[in-house]
Amino acid sequence: MKYVVVMLSMILLFSCSGKEEVRQHVNYDIPLAELIRDKNLKKSELSIEVSKSQYTLYIKHGNEIIKSYPVVLGPDPVNDKRMEGDGCTPEGRFRIRDKYPHRKWTYFIWLDYPNDESRAKHQKAKREGEIPQDAEIGGEVGIHGVPEGCDNRISDGKNWTAGCVSLTNNDITELYNFIETDMTILITK
Repeated sequence: MKYVVVMLSMILLFSCSGKEEVRQHVNYDIPLAELIRDKNLKKSELSIEVSKSQYTLYIKHGNEIIKSYPVVLGPDPVNDKRMEGDGCTPEGRFRIRDKYPHRKWTYFIWLDYPNDESRAKHQKAKREGEIPQDAEIGGEVGIHGVPEGCDNRISDGKNWTAGCVSLTNNDITELYNFIETDMTILITK
């Protein structure tokens, strides 16, 4: 009997581990609009940062984290994107080019990848023989949700995109309503 109780406890602990990770994010359960209002902040004072190694998108005021969200990336979450099809999420500072509803992923926040910095990295990788000479740089990288009913891709930490940053559909909806096209996003290792 003792063995069964221990096993059930362990099963419950491991089956809920993804949800526990979500609770560790800063102010995750508080609506972003409420945080901004309560702290008397302006959108123009806030910045957005994605840490690939932390699998987290941060809304920041200076160095203070106002809110954070769990994210997943492309199948190669470690390396910087250098060409189309490499499965990497690009690193650097990007401007939001546009945002719009998306039939597969709820919303799409389109980044200006490739930008001048991305093109320079792409050309350097070609010169140094790290990627094929005929490699294309790719494009249409952004931040988006998941297919309907697939929020578990985020809680399970499944890197499934072609190089985009993906959030749960509730989180992308909140972020979409906050983001404006003149904002920039910093994506770091």
